[in-house]
Amino acid sequence: MASPHNETGKRTREDKMKKLCMILAVMFAPAAGATYKCVDEKGVTHIGDTPPDPCAHVVMYEMSSSGLVLRKIDPTPTPEQLKLRLEENAREREAAKVAAEQKRKDDALLNSFAAEREFDVARDRNIEPLTGRIRSAQERLKAVDKRIGELEDEMEFYKAGKSKTAQARSAPIGLVHELERARAEKVTLDKSITTSEKAIEELPDASSAAARTDPQKR
Repeated sequence: MASPHNETGKRTREDKMKKLCMILAVMFAPAAGATYKCVDEKGVTHIGDTPPDPCAHVVMYEMSSSGLVLRKIDPTPTPEQLKLRLEENAREREAAKVAAEQKRKDDALLNSFAAEREFDVARDRNIEPLTGRIRSAQERLKAVDKRIGELEDEMEFYKAGKSKTAQARSAPIGLVHELERARAEKVTLDKSITTSEKAIEELPDASSAAARTDPQKR
């Protein structure tokens, strides 16, 4: 035998379900007294309890019995309109695809520029000590060339004598050795400059580095 408490709970659940069904029925039921209204391509107004046929290709409104617009109903597109709409959608998709590809290329180019700038900065850091070495060698070379010229003049003095009639004398051994050292230093300086210039030429630039890392740029 069911208890009064269980019977009461059952009736309560049934009442709730009935109320819920009524609410849903009201929500999804067509509005009472609703009419459909449109103005066709010729400017003629059409009104009906169901959507009038002439309203198929124009904007139509669902109206309440009091004349309020309940909703706007867009027209059903004709086959030609549907075709044009599909073509437009295809063009928009293609344009979006092209824009996305261009953005990808632009981003890649910007990244490439950034990488090249970083590479150039690193290359400049490697070049700086070499150019400094070249400048120092060139400055020293000027002094050595000047000294060699002076020593060679002195050597000529001893070879020719003080005058055309004077007997030539042998140059002091110290002078001879100093000239030899100066000439040897000149050779070393020239070689150092050539080596440093070659090292700079062999340093890769941004474009050659990119070609090595990207086979398509080779």
